[in-house]
Amino acid sequence: MSSPSEPESAGSPPPPRPVPDAERAEAAEAAAPAGGAGAAVAAGGAAASGEAAASGGKTEAGGTAEAGAETPKTPKAPGAPQPGPTPQPAPQPWPQPGPPPQPGPYAQPAPAPGLAYRPPGSPYRPPLPPPEPAWVTATEPKRPALPHPRVLAAAGACGVVSALFLGDGLGVNLLLVAVVAAVGAGLAAAAVGRKVRPWTAVWAAGAMLLLAVPALYEAGWPVFLAMVGAVATGSLALHGGRRWPGVLLGPIGLWEHLIPGVAWSLLALRGQGMPARAKVMPILRAVGVTAVLLVIFGALFAGADSTVADLFDDLMPDLEAGNLPYRFVMFFFGLTMALAAAHAAAAPRRWDRLPVKPGTPRGRLEWALPMIAMNLLFGGFVVVQLVVLIGGRGQIMARTGLTPAEYARQGFWQLLWVIVLTMVVVAVARRWAPRANDGDRLLVRILLTLLCTLTLVVAVAALYRMQLYMDAFGLTRLRISVAAVEIWLGVVFVLVIAGGVVTAQRWLPRAVVLSAVVAVAVFGLISPDALIAEQNVARYERTGTIDVGYLRGLSADAVPALDRLPADQRTCALQVISAETAGAGEPLPWYAMSLSESRARDILTARPAGPDRGAACHKAGFREYGDGY
Repeated sequence: MSSPSEPESAGSPPPPRPVPDAERAEAAEAAAPAGGAGAAVAAGGAAASGEAAASGGKTEAGGTAEAGAETPKTPKAPGAPQPGPTPQPAPQPWPQPGPPPQPGPYAQPAPAPGLAYRPPGSPYRPPLPPPEPAWVTATEPKRPALPHPRVLAAAGACGVVSALFLGDGLGVNLLLVAVVAAVGAGLAAAAVGRKVRPWTAVWAAGAMLLLAVPALYEAGWPVFLAMVGAVATGSLALHGGRRWPGVLLGPIGLWEHLIPGVAWSLLALRGQGMPARAKVMPILRAVGVTAVLLVIFGALFAGADSTVADLFDDLMPDLEAGNLPYRFVMFFFGLTMALAAAHAAAAPRRWDRLPVKPGTPRGRLEWALPMIAMNLLFGGFVVVQLVVLIGGRGQIMARTGLTPAEYARQGFWQLLWVIVLTMVVVAVARRWAPRANDGDRLLVRILLTLLCTLTLVVAVAALYRMQLYMDAFGLTRLRISVAAVEIWLGVVFVLVIAGGVVTAQRWLPRAVVLSAVVAVAVFGLISPDALIAEQNVARYERTGTIDVGYLRGLSADAVPALDRLPADQRTCALQVISAETAGAGEPLPWYAMSLSESRARDILTARPAGPDRGAACHKAGFREYGDGY
């Protein structure tokens, strides 16, 4: 049995509470008016029943009543109603544990700089990316539509042409690849609504003119300059530009389109936006059927006539199995460059929108004093040069002990640096020039025009010194290159005077770049190696002295001029060139050989240079230049 002091079970309802006598009496009195005697009797019965229940509870709890003992019953009046069951109070449910409390609105720490705001209870969010630079936002192009199938077909054709014609040598093959790539770029530009503007046509024509240099001449150094200039000019044609940022950064903008161009084409090939992919399949089938028919019937015609077979051998590239990996690399190169050009034509970066902070105008005295000093210095040098020129060579030798050629060489490089640095000074001076009123602008024009004019005189003096030096020691690659740079710088100063100092013209940036393109093209098309050989042979015919050791290192472009030398000098001068051209084995295919090399092969085949026994070079007075350049 349980002790009365033990607590009740947590899950069982509490026992009914005994009703006191006072409460039962009050309940009977309240019910008397309504129910009369019957209600009172019922109340009494209920009270008796409550007492019996309480008594029974005590007997069971205390354990004093014996089992089977009869409980005395209360006598009932005849006709009295039977008492009903004692009403039990409704059990009250015990409180159940509720959900855990939510975290309250505690203060959150402020987000660190660069982090997104995270409200309380939200999941973690990564930090925001840093904002793009202002120049990227200003020049960013619109995302182009996916390429048309014709653009992809042109790019694939460029890859095929590159795989077939590139690799054996440099000639007209570069021009062929460039033309096919230009067609694809034109189709991409037309698809997005870009029109061909006059300056775009000028830059495209300049690029093709530069690529004519390797098709005509063999010398590697002007060919390299022409190839670099062609890529830069073609990139400028794709991007456009009229301000200095556009014409200076546009020539190198093609390279950022290499990866986007490939990704652009892959999106189209996956079918995202490809207009009617079924249109591509007829084109591919037509190309495949055409190739099969040409191969079959061409092989039959070649077997029927040896002349046709020789013609096919000359026209068709060598497709040996050992060259297939290299051909695949050339295909990928041509395809990538064509896709980059097409992507640049469809979505060029607008370098003209690049924000350039204008220079802070300086005060009149702060700006004018250095310019006046430079003009006085340049004017004094020009006066001295005029005096020396009037005095003649005899006065130079008497006063300095130097020959005119040695005197010319003494200051040539210094004058070249003067011209280059003056260009920088003029650019900085224009940026910081005072322009508060008309007087300031007039002063700027006068001083800068005078400085540019005096610099032109210095350039003429430097060219005159070079002329004296070349008359005495002959023409070399370095001397002709430096002379070409000086001539171009003189042209630039003329353009600056005409369009940048006297009046501010918008055509000046493009005119300066166009002058550079023309200079590189002319430099390559005059064939510097042929010009060097021609000048030295003419000097030999006039003076009887020649440096055969230098001439034997020229390219095949020099063969027509060197072929006029006497036997010993000719044999010594042409031995190296002959080994590199006619003696190199089978001739290169037509597309990989320049016109100059073809002409040199014909000359050396008709009149071979002869074996190198050393006697010819010894008789020719083989020696190296001793002046260093």
